[in-house]
Amino acid sequence: MRTGNEPSTARSPLRMRLWLSIWGTAWATFGLIAFLVAERPGWAAACGVLLLITVTDFFLVIRRMRQGSRYQPGRDVPPYDPEDPAPPHDAENPAPPGGREDRPHDPGNDGPPSGERGR
Repeated sequence: MRTGNEPSTARSPLRMRLWLSIWGTAWATFGLIAFLVAERPGWAAACGVLLLITVTDFFLVIRRMRQGSRYQPGRDVPPYDPEDPAPPHDAENPAPPGGREDRPHDPGNDGPPSGERGR
């Protein structure tokens, strides 16, 4: 059921982010070294910034993976907003516990009626 707050309660695919950060770290390192050798300081700086971003993302992903899937930041933050409160019960005419209204439920007799046998 959609509650309207999916963007704030969505979970990230951490394994995919882990591999993408490893891939990005490898390419940013390669680009940084290549542009330093080619004496292109502007492109080397851009690759250095990208390298910092990918390494930071790598460590954040590792930290979140170690926290586990049920991690919550504190007692005052619930895992999700409750969908709807329970519907109000009719206090004047409650339904019997057996669920049928034509005969009362006897908790001591849960089998078939005395004259019938289960087939």
